[in-house]
Amino acid sequence: MKTLFYLVLMLMFFGEVKAQETQLSWKAAQKQKGEWYSSPEARRIADNLLVYQHKTGGWPKNIDMAVKLTSNDIDEILSEKQNSKKHLGQPTMDNGATSTQLWFLAKMYKSTGNENYKKSVLKGIEYLLDSQYESGGWPQFYPIRKGYYQHITYNDNAMVNTMNFLKDLMSDSNEFATLELGAPLLKRIEKAYEKGIDCILKTQIIVNGKPTVWCAQHNRNNFAPAKARAYELPSYSGAESVGIVSLLMEIQHPSPEIIAAVNGAISWFEEHKIEGIRVERFRNNGEKDKRVIADNEAPAIWARFYDLDTGEPFFCDRDGIKKKTLAEIGIERRGGYRWYTDSPQKVLNSYPGWKKKWGVK
Repeated sequence: MKTLFYLVLMLMFFGEVKAQETQLSWKAAQKQKGEWYSSPEARRIADNLLVYQHKTGGWPKNIDMAVKLTSNDIDEILSEKQNSKKHLGQPTMDNGATSTQLWFLAKMYKSTGNENYKKSVLKGIEYLLDSQYESGGWPQFYPIRKGYYQHITYNDNAMVNTMNFLKDLMSDSNEFATLELGAPLLKRIEKAYEKGIDCILKTQIIVNGKPTVWCAQHNRNNFAPAKARAYELPSYSGAESVGIVSLLMEIQHPSPEIIAAVNGAISWFEEHKIEGIRVERFRNNGEKDKRVIADNEAPAIWARFYDLDTGEPFFCDRDGIKKKTLAEIGIERRGGYRWYTDSPQKVLNSYPGWKKKWGVK
């Protein structure tokens, strides 16, 4: 009997461990499909999102919103949301926040018909529409925070994610048709999207009359490339420009202005790709570090930042002083920031098909 008792305890213990191991993270929850959105786990996560949603309609960033919440957790979250000085009380479009929650809840409403999910989506849509500048761009945080946060923000695809969600709302997808947004709201969404496209065209950096790419953030008044953190200086962005080009290439029946913008960006990517090197991650006395290795077989990569005057890659520490090589900056920023990217290759790969589809020469 004693042996049986311990066996039962062991089975209960390992069963609990397995359940903990299989609990989805917020990142994993966003990748689920089909019938999963009718599951108790999906509803639990969706209810979490309702708790985290700010009264303005947006959500905070960098939180695993799929973690099981106790009643004490919920009380603490609701309390923090009332304190605007705390990070949790600051809704944003940065790092996928707000757009990802809205996509999830739209799917949940389609699967469950729960009106609370629809109300949350409608509130979130109003947040996105309210936070757009008259110039067509979106800030990183809304309500607007002082400093670089108020710039038009392409960094981490903040504005691109927002516009992609608005585009999906205007689509014929059954996933969003169930929301039954109505003609007046859809008209406002369409206008916001069109203003966003106009902003993208106005912020594209022009050199000698030729469109190139974008900076990670732009001044909301004059559209000029703008500085963010000390090591994020005004530049041509080899990373954030990718999401913008992808968005433009998905537009049906592109205008001559959009075609020119895409062609210019693609040419810039071709001219600024870096070949013959790869970036290696390693541990340096326990700290994350990176080094550049010569490798003629490595695929092309691009720097995150290129100098606006010389067109050459640069790297920065927290002192804001440009360096020509990654090795010249300190280990904290060298290992803790993504200085190179291979993401432009995906738009280069899709460009020939885009040209053929729209008869672009």
